[in-house]
This record gives sequence, structure tokens and C-alpha cells, in this order.
Amino acid sequence: MSADIRVQLAPLDPLAELPSLWQGQPQVGALVTFIGLMRDFNEGHQIHALTLEHYPGMTEKALGDIAAEAARRWPLEAIRIIHRVGTLEPQDPIVLVAVTASHRGPAFRACEFLIDYLKTRAPFWKKEITPAGEKWVEVRDTDTLATARWATAVSTAPRRN
Repeated sequence: MSADIRVQLAPLDPLAELPSLWQGQPQVGALVTFIGLMRDFNEGHQIHALTLEHYPGMTEKALGDIAAEAARRWPLEAIRIIHRVGTLEPQDPIVLVAVTASHRGPAFRACEFLIDYLKTRAPFWKKEITPAGEKWVEVRDTDTLATARWATAVSTAPRRN
């Protein structure tokens, strides 16, 4: 299983990132992706931009730990997580989470697990720029609940040797 973890200032082209996850790997039968986009609203207010900050080194390690946990739970071929930092505008891709596996079930579950954990456990700090000023974003209760359900979830897929 390979994991490719990147945190970058450069724009993200999610579709350009996908072919290398399966090409030349005939054992891959599923590719599941999540692409998070910057929206122009949050909690009922307009957002002009979003600034994402991180602690270099610590953030990549945390993302790597999350990927390693997914790899322990499901039989995966590859994980790719690319997260933007810096200032983003509405419709900019913020994050790509991509998972390959021999079968769709583990790929879907692992991808969902990864984004749930990323939303609550990865050390990113988000500041919204709104017409009323700047506001730091807190973790949502719905994201915390989504992550909590994985504490008791176990894989039903057999491990590949």
C-alpha cells in the first residue's frame, strides 16, 4: 500500500492527480475520490475567501497517521491526500482524498473515513473572509459525530496478504 500526502500552496488539479493511481496497476478495481471545494457561504453568511494555515511537518505527519489507520482497517492499494493552504476563493479545490482498492466497498469506506478524520484531526486552521470581517472556523458538531462513528466501526473486508 502506498500513501502520497501533500500540503501545498499551489493550485490543485484533482483530475490530473487520478490516472497515476491506477495506471499500470491491474489489481486496482476501484478508485473512490472526494474533492472538497471552497463554497461562498457558511452557516448562513457569505464568504469572499478562505485562508488555510497549517504547521509544516506536523500537518503532514497527522495526515500520514490518518492514512496509516485507514490502511490498517481496509485492504487498500493506494491513498492520496492533497490539501491546499493559503488563500482560496469560492470554487477552488481545497482537498483531494483518493483511495484505490481491489474492490469498491473498502475504497468507499476508507475514503469516507479519511475525510471524516481529516476534518476533525488534521491540524489546519481556517479563517473566513466575509463582508462583516474575518472569522476563525471551529470544528462542526456534525463533523465530530461523523468521526466518532468510526471508533466502533470495523472492516468487514478480508485483508489481502
